[in-house]
Amino acid sequence: MTIPHALAAALSQMPALADLFRLFLSGKHLNRMAEPALWAELEQHEASYVGLFAAQGFELRLDVRGFAWFHNSVNSNIGKISRQLALLFMVIFDAQANAGKALQRFTDWLIDSAWLAEVYKQQQDLLDAEGLNPDALVELMGRACNLGFAVPEPAGWRLLPAVCRYLDHFESLALTAKTDGDEPSVPTEEYWAADAPEDEEDT
Repeated sequence: MTIPHALAAALSQMPALADLFRLFLSGKHLNRMAEPALWAELEQHEASYVGLFAAQGFELRLDVRGFAWFHNSVNSNIGKISRQLALLFMVIFDAQANAGKALQRFTDWLIDSAWLAEVYKQQQDLLDAEGLNPDALVELMGRACNLGFAVPEPAGWRLLPAVCRYLDHFESLALTAKTDGDEPSVPTEEYWAADAPEDEEDT
């Protein structure tokens, strides 16, 4: 069976198709900072990639802040890892806000295991309730790297722009809580069900 000429021509303009499809299908985010060559390829042929993936039943979303992912339009059973990542990022942002750091500059932060241990001390009750001790936080940062939310460095990790997906939710919750006069709370499973990253595995 031969590929129609028009389709063959279109595919020839998308040399990174296999790499991008494999990356997105694994649940990972593509970040401009971490993989600039793949990002440039996707950005250059955005309409073609979006259309092709849509034809296969996948909704590819690109955020102007420099990240892209397959959006899960139906995900009623959020996994344990997604919930724990939400909690991890929330306590990280909370600790940095208390330290006077600008939250929108989170890609500049260097996070190491010693700092995570301090965050654990600040939020021990909350983290213990989810079964997250300092060692588990370090392991969770590794999961964050696997999903394209962070990148490892010799001295620790740096968060990537894809974390904006969580930050947007946190800011929305904080605004709602401020309006209602309540304290912001940890997002519930139902809250994340419509827009959570797929787990690589559920433990």
